[in-house]
Amino acid sequence: MMNSPHLVKIERELRTLSLEELEWLLELMTRQVQEKKQISDQLTDVKYMNKQLAAMAANLDIQTEIASINNEFVVTEMDGLQKGLKKW
Repeated sequence: MMNSPHLVKIERELRTLSLEELEWLLELMTRQVQEKKQISDQLTDVKYMNKQLAAMAANLDIQTEIASINNEFVVTEMDGLQKGLKKW
């Protein structure tokens, strides 16, 4: 267990609380821990996705496919579709 002065003080204060107060505090702490874990998991997911996207962007096969798709849509962009979308 950590022995920081702050935690030692909290431990001493906990001994003065009633059972109801301890239960309330435990529920509060449980919710806060769950929220922090969820945020941590989300950040981990974002970091993972960013790594995957960077790897895909650096992949020559994917770059070639994207260039091919872009070439297919050049005609669509030139047929006035872009002009029509600007009205919206």
